[in-house]
Amino acid sequence: MEGDWFGMAASAAGGGLFGVIGTALGRVAGYFEMRQQQAFEQSRWSHEADMVRLNMEVSRAQAQAEAELADTRGSWEGLKASVQADQALASGYPIVDAIRALTRPALTLLLWLITALIFFNIDETLKVRIVETSVFAATAATLWWFGDRTGPNIRRGFSG
Repeated sequence: MEGDWFGMAASAAGGGLFGVIGTALGRVAGYFEMRQQQAFEQSRWSHEADMVRLNMEVSRAQAQAEAELADTRGSWEGLKASVQADQALASGYPIVDAIRALTRPALTLLLWLITALIFFNIDETLKVRIVETSVFAATAATLWWFGDRTGPNIRRGFSG
């Protein structure tokens, strides 16, 4: 019987020891699983933050593109209205039409002369800014004023 008690005690001690070792191994494995889970969550949060940031950049770019498109549309609408207003200026007097027809070339020539005078007679430090503005104005005026040089009758659809 003594051997039975000893065997039973050894079995209990061995079972307890294996139970403690199993629990410890489970805790160690749980620790590594938790670290891995936290690393995964951190990676997922970082990815989500990057996606939110990219979506914000896309939204900002879309808003900027829409604003530029609206600005461009507004510019074209202004040009269209100006051209239509110019087309509506038909007078019955040939001298008035001749003076009005010479106004654009005269103003364009004057604008290019002003640009040349500024370019050749200005201090070097201010030349770039003023010349860029003058060239922009002269080029815009030239292309806008001479963009459509058809007569009023042709613009209205009359050929003769």
